[in-house]
Amino acid sequence: MSVPTVNTAAPKAQQPLAGSDANATVFRILIAISLVHLFNDSIQSVIPAIFPILRSSMHLNYTQIGWISFAINFTSSIMQPVVGWFADRKPAPALLPIGMGFTFTGMLLLAFAGTYPAVLLAVVFVGLGSAAFHPEGSRVSHMAAGPRRGLAQSIFQVGGNAGQSLAPMLTMWIFIPLGLFGAIWFTLVAGAGIAVQIYVARWYGRKLQSGAQVKKKASARQLKPEVRTKVRFAIVMLIILVFVRSWYSSSISTFFPFYLIDHYGLSVDDAQIFIFLFLGAGAVGTFFGGPLADRFGKRNIIFASMVLAAPLALLLPHVGLWGVGVLLALLGLIVFSSFSVTVVYAQMLFPGKIGTVSGLITGLAFGLGGLGALVLGKWIDMAGVDTVMAICSFLPLLGVSTFLLPSDRLLNRWSEGGE
Repeated sequence: MSVPTVNTAAPKAQQPLAGSDANATVFRILIAISLVHLFNDSIQSVIPAIFPILRSSMHLNYTQIGWISFAINFTSSIMQPVVGWFADRKPAPALLPIGMGFTFTGMLLLAFAGTYPAVLLAVVFVGLGSAAFHPEGSRVSHMAAGPRRGLAQSIFQVGGNAGQSLAPMLTMWIFIPLGLFGAIWFTLVAGAGIAVQIYVARWYGRKLQSGAQVKKKASARQLKPEVRTKVRFAIVMLIILVFVRSWYSSSISTFFPFYLIDHYGLSVDDAQIFIFLFLGAGAVGTFFGGPLADRFGKRNIIFASMVLAAPLALLLPHVGLWGVGVLLALLGLIVFSSFSVTVVYAQMLFPGKIGTVSGLITGLAFGLGGLGALVLGKWIDMAGVDTVMAICSFLPLLGVSTFLLPSDRLLNRWSEGGE
């Protein structure tokens, strides 16, 4: 009789903790998953950051560079919605450390890659690691959010954008002096990520066992046909936004260093500093975007990020070097302020499908970014980097169409069954 007593008492002892976590923002988990996001995205972002080194050491053209970017981003893009869909049906906390294991393998392969195909294989592994991490990481942040969904998503996403911003500096400190073998140091970062992911996965597993997982039936809703049409239209608008933001950020992070080197005569080291300004300011914008959206509305922040960025982007190719630094910082701050907000907005459109929606939006961002790098790289080979950078400056103008997105109030009415 003693064994049944122990088994029945354990869940009762855990229930208050689970209920407390369900109703409150669990900052220790948000910080932990954000830290791993920093590790993951700093590793993923060193791939485009080392393109100038790969170009000179392996004598690559811009099209070949575009294929490397396409390989890592397209792998991540295709797999993220699949992982998210699987996680919504059968949550798998073990995917968190497993994903970092793929990233570890990719950086180990990159450290010893002596040929172009070997580099492609290595970045595919890094892409798989990112695909395994992002949907489940977003689910964890949602479960730990409590009532502060915008803030929680910002904490989660700021880790990723901070990691992206570190990539140019890490390239300058590690890859420029050591070459590709410098990737070996990032296996230590991936190893630390695996350790943190094991901690997060244990919390995640306890939450699932305690019944804190959102039930599909509880979150299901029946939409009228006309509302369903409006939801589809909203998704199309979000895809346009993700396209604009992904292609524009890809043009800056992947090819703008070459523009700085060719147009202003900068060294590779100095060009990386300018990209750091863009990505570092983007991390700050990501953090503040969520709380601002909680206060002023998600649709309003999404629209503001595009309408404020458009004139600055148009001005960027026509200023001096000092102005380039200022505009890059402002553009990063503004453009990325809507990054986490876009994910939360999409989750409001499809409640109960956190992993699928998060994987779709984040995966789409990676996929379109990789496609953008491929297309822009081929275009630069044909027309020159100056011409393509000038044309890319018009991209944020397309994002102004996000003023057509339904308001937050309308989304709330839809979720309650109204029109």
